[in-house]
Amino acid sequence: MTTTIETPTLPPAADSARALLPYEPQSASAARRLVRTTLRAWGRDDLVEVGELIVSELAGNAAKTGCRRKMTVTGERITERCVRISVRDGSRSLPCLIDSGYPCAELVTAAAGEGITMITPLLADHSAQARAAEGFDKSAFRIDWTARQVRCPESRTSTGWYPVQQHGHDAIVIEFARADCSPCPSRRKCTTAARGNRMLTLRPRELHETVAAARAEQKTDTWQAKYALRAGIEGTINQALDATGLRRARYRGLPKVSLQHAYSATAINVIRLDAHWTDQARRPRTSRLTRLAHQLAA
Repeated sequence: MTTTIETPTLPPAADSARALLPYEPQSASAARRLVRTTLRAWGRDDLVEVGELIVSELAGNAAKTGCRRKMTVTGERITERCVRISVRDGSRSLPCLIDSGYPCAELVTAAAGEGITMITPLLADHSAQARAAEGFDKSAFRIDWTARQVRCPESRTSTGWYPVQQHGHDAIVIEFARADCSPCPSRRKCTTAARGNRMLTLRPRELHETVAAARAEQKTDTWQAKYALRAGIEGTINQALDATGLRRARYRGLPKVSLQHAYSATAINVIRLDAHWTDQARRPRTSRLTRLAHQLAA
């Protein structure tokens, strides 16, 4: 089955172009055609190849992982030098809110490649400088990935860049010269190693930048407000465990277990509706250890 998708012909003065495409593999070629026509109308032939590559990836991911509706491919000329290419699926579903015990840089990066945004706290930097909240942690160093060099806050340049394998994962070990670190006035803020020089361990570029961006975003009020919704998810899970014993499967076989989950969800809805209609606020759950501590204190 083939699908013919018409793309608009744009006048050179248009600052944006938009096409509504179905969730089909053929939409990727239509999206490339839209981007190619738009960029050439703007006189940006130098961006055609890169633009086609970007929109092909976005449209392909949307076709595989989207919400099965129409997707909107948009090209916008922000300034004479800046162009934005986007693919939207129209879904109102929230990003994935995940507990902090599961995600890692590899998982977050792989999900982003599939068009899935994960709102989840990544593990913090466990270096001595980061734990003490003083001194120079990794974020204080400037990394030149092209030149394979790192510059410290005192403007010293690294002398070693060693790709290695650590615990089955790719890593990069950075070494600074003892001749630079030993007389440095900020040495105590940087390292207390007996060898006298600072060393860093970095992830590959894509993973490193993903972690750095995620840790910076986690400190913003906007991110905190988004992740606050996770508390409601945890509360629902705890209520289901307490009220319906959801942690233990009562039957054997996936169909019966799925039915148990459906009945448990229905029971939680009934309980919450009853509490809402009768104005019965649910008491916060208190662990046995906490109750024992209150009894001993009394």
